Amino acid sequence: MKLEVIEDNGKIFRFNLKGVSPAYANALRRAAMVFVKTFAIDKITVYENTSAIFDEYIAHRIGLIPITTPPKGFKDDDVILFTLDVTGPKTVYSGELESKEREIKAANERIPIIKLAAEQHLRLEGKAVMGNAKTHAKFQPALISYNQDPKEKDSYEFIVESFGQMPAREIINKAFEVIKEELKEIQSETKKL
Repeated sequence: MKLEVIEDNGKIFRFNLKGVSPAYANALRRAAMVFVKTFAIDKITVYENTSAIFDEYIAHRIGLIPITTPPKGFKDDDVILFTLDVTGPKTVYSGELESKEREIKAANERIPIIKLAAEQHLRLEGKAVMGNAKTHAKFQPALISYNQDPKEKDSYEFIVESFGQMPAREIINKAFEVIKEELKEIQSETKKL
C-alpha cells in the first residue's frame, strides 16, 4: 500500500491510495465517515425562550453545529458543558455558544441559530458528548469520496472535506486506527474458534 498526498490544507485532504482492493478503499471511506468519534451537543436544557421558535427546533439546530474535537486529552465518556444567554434584537450565531473547555467550541462561529426580535430572550445549556455517525449524523466529521483510476485497478484518489471538528488528514488517520482495531477484534474472535 502506498499513500501520496495531493493537497492538505486542514479542511481538504486529497490523496492517492495505491495497492489496495476496492473493498479496502470503501472500508476506509466508511470508517472515516461513520466510525471516527467527534463531539456534538446532544442534550439541551432550555431555561428561558421568549422567541417565536419552539425549544425543540432550536435544540435541533444547535445539535447539528460541528464542535471541535481535540486529538488527545478527552475520553469517550467526557461531557462538555455549553451555555447560551442572549437577548434580541439580533441574530444569534454558533460562536456565541460558550464552552467550559477552551479547546472545544463551535467549529464555525458564523452558523446562524435563531433571529431574536427586540426583548426576546434565549437562555439554555447544552451538553456535548463524544459519538460517531453510527448513532447520529451530527457526529459525522466529513464528506469523503474516491475515484478509481481507470488505468490502474488498485489506485484510488480520495477527497476528504472536513466539517471542522478536526483536520481532514486526522480523520483519515483515525479511520486507519478504527480499521486496525476492528481487524484485531476479528482476529481475536477467530482464535476462539
